[in-house]
Amino acid sequence: MPRPLNSPRPPRYDSALACKELAAADPKLGRLIERAGPFTLRVASAQSPFEALVESIVYQQLHAKAAATIHRRLLESFQPVCGLDHPSPQHLLDCPNEQLRAAGLSHNKSLALRDLAAKTVDGTVPTLARIRRMSDEAIIEHLIQVRGIGRWTVEMLLIFRLGRPDVLPVDDYGVRKGFALTFGKLKPADKVTPADLPKPDIMRRRAERWKPWSSVASWYLWRACDLAAGKLTPLP
Repeated sequence: MPRPLNSPRPPRYDSALACKELAAADPKLGRLIERAGPFTLRVASAQSPFEALVESIVYQQLHAKAAATIHRRLLESFQPVCGLDHPSPQHLLDCPNEQLRAAGLSHNKSLALRDLAAKTVDGTVPTLARIRRMSDEAIIEHLIQVRGIGRWTVEMLLIFRLGRPDVLPVDDYGVRKGFALTFGKLKPADKVTPADLPKPDIMRRRAERWKPWSSVASWYLWRACDLAAGKLTPLP
């Protein structure tokens, strides 16, 4: 049976090879990979950058359930003009402020969404076909020009939407905590303090041995946090 268009799929890179090479290059990381089990990341690659970033902006600084409700209301508010299709950038530019407020969006998020729409129309935000041909750094350079979009947001898009294999989000709290649990002195029962979390340059130095699979390594550092919290049963 064919996979639905928007159904998440495994990334196109060879994750089994990635795990094998990471374990050989970094035995401590290899032990984490062995404990955490198979690599199960899935990417939602059918979304355009505009659609993915609309969702990212809505979800910023909100609990997932509340953000999902606002995102749903926003999309539903455009159904009279675009049916079940995702609203276009022009739809967002043309809609009244009251429509965005009624969906539950703050003033700042409304401004961010309109800026995203304007920069999609003028080409700053690339199409899906174009972004697939761009380097990671070029994508970051383009997208952080959008109000409310920082490097971390683009890195999440690179990992979870575009399936890029070599992204290391050094500002991500979970990746930093997982790094401290795996390579530092942090123990699962410890209360985390800022001093426990590694600096970006320390992470980048160790990550030199992870290339070209830093996204896979990052995913396992998130799993280190799950193991510490008891959310993931370690393999025997």
